[in-house]
Amino acid sequence: MTIPMIRVDAEALGAFAQDAFRAMGLTDEQARLSASALMFSELRFHPGQGQGVRRLRAYRDRIAARQIDPAGSFSVVKESPALALVDAHNGLGSVTGIKSMQLAVEKAKVCGIGSVLVRGGTHYGSSAVHAAVAVDSDCVGIAMTNAGPEMAAWGGATAVVGTNPWAIAAPTDRGFAVSLDIALTTSGKGMMRWFEREGRRMPKDWALTPEGEETDDPTAAMTGALLGIGQYKGYGLSFMTDAMTGVLSGGAFGFDPYTDPSRQNVSHLFLALDVAWFMDVAVYRSRMGRFIDMIKTSKLRAGFDEVLVPGELEHRRAAEKTASGVPLDRAVFEDLAALGRELGVASTLRAMGS
Repeated sequence: MTIPMIRVDAEALGAFAQDAFRAMGLTDEQARLSASALMFSELRFHPGQGQGVRRLRAYRDRIAARQIDPAGSFSVVKESPALALVDAHNGLGSVTGIKSMQLAVEKAKVCGIGSVLVRGGTHYGSSAVHAAVAVDSDCVGIAMTNAGPEMAAWGGATAVVGTNPWAIAAPTDRGFAVSLDIALTTSGKGMMRWFEREGRRMPKDWALTPEGEETDDPTAAMTGALLGIGQYKGYGLSFMTDAMTGVLSGGAFGFDPYTDPSRQNVSHLFLALDVAWFMDVAVYRSRMGRFIDMIKTSKLRAGFDEVLVPGELEHRRAAEKTASGVPLDRAVFEDLAALGRELGVASTLRAMGS
């Protein structure tokens, strides 16, 4: 079954998201940052990944239930010229993430590297949103977060660690940043739901049934545990991500993130490397361009038309959606319209061509 989609003007969708956030009680700055983070993800990623504007209702519900505190302070607990430990006090995850990477960049401009560790955070959206903040200041950016348990340990049958996504982004001379944004599971439950709605089987290395059996049935796996990328490697990376975030920051880890409805207690790590500390920025960008050429001119495998570098497909998606409209799942489009009415936001959402 093909999931019906409706195209919406990207600028109007971003304006709607910003107005909706304001109606939830956010300040103008918070609304701008939160809306830009959702639009970044909406433009770049597959809708089944679930990191774009469809999250507006979840944020509204969590704010209303006091699971997220828009007034939560961004408190620097301890810092040195290159390091900072931040308590987010259950504040907005996207705002916390952007401010944390900005702080990491400030420190990198002094020391060559800046590192900010956050505890007391909430869901921060796509890791690439935050890594991209560093690129805007001619830095290489790295962002990672822990999450609630969804992945089984290698050899285990139940969820013990999170998807714990990473992003690494770096500037180039090609008009877009190279950017790797990955969960440490083979897939997430968002894509499993997408396959379920389409009536498709999924690859058997995505998830387990609740009984611990591999399956290609997304419905059977929905209440089971996810599997790590590269078998034991994804589990190991997820475990060590928790060690570098939740354990080291003094926040929650393993089973504990999201268990207290009043305090999600997610932990994040942000790193910025100042390119200018190592070499002239233009030289670095040129060297990255040469590296990209090496990759893209390599011999193709049968059945492939092109080799892409990390972030290239997402860059093309964003350009196409900006020019031709953002395809929204009809159910998401209708829910956003309903949310706008509930919040008293004058809807600017229109199907293109209607």
